[in-house]
Amino acid sequence: MQNKTDFSWERYSSTPIVGIIRGLGIDTVRQIVKAYTVAEFYTIEVTMNTPHVAEIITELRLNYPDLNVGAGTVCNMADLDKAITAGAQFIVTPILDEEVVKKCVAKEIPIFPGAYTPTEIYRAWTLGASAVKIFPATQLGTRFIKDVLAPLDEIKLMPTGGVSRQNIKSFFEAGVTGVGMGSSLFDKQMIKDNDFDSLQHHFTAIKKDIEPFCN
Repeated sequence: MQNKTDFSWERYSSTPIVGIIRGLGIDTVRQIVKAYTVAEFYTIEVTMNTPHVAEIITELRLNYPDLNVGAGTVCNMADLDKAITAGAQFIVTPILDEEVVKKCVAKEIPIFPGAYTPTEIYRAWTLGASAVKIFPATQLGTRFIKDVLAPLDEIKLMPTGGVSRQNIKSFFEAGVTGVGMGSSLFDKQMIKDNDFDSLQHHFTAIKKDIEPFCN
């Protein structure tokens, strides 16, 4: 499909969490997204190693116009082309591939490249990253975030990997502008039990925890 609707920064900022869908079927994704949007979450990525990822991205774009739908685990130009063709409105990578970042910047598609060291973080930002994905965040923690932002306070950081309800507030207090969340957001047991009402309440509780950081 053609990418006719731009990424909404306003909706993203209202709940600055990127929910990460990995390895789930379309029927399950439909149920999750219903609960997700009711809880006023608006930004979701489907990883490129999810079966039928292109079809899932396209369906979400067609049926949920208020949702920011992106592609994650984009590791190379082939992944990027597939994601853009499917209609992805933003791109997330686990690593820093400069060619991918440059193409996204040229096409004005928000890009959140993965980085781990201060040098990688700074390089990603200077290439034009919309925000830099700190991955894996659990290995570094909030002290690292504060230390990086002390000299590099203009960089927008989005820690991902190990962000949970227990520590999400501390990441925002450290100065991040958003986070990525996978299994800690999309609770595996609730999904396995088809308990999407509880999942919706789980989403709502997490949003309440970070309410002071939502715009």
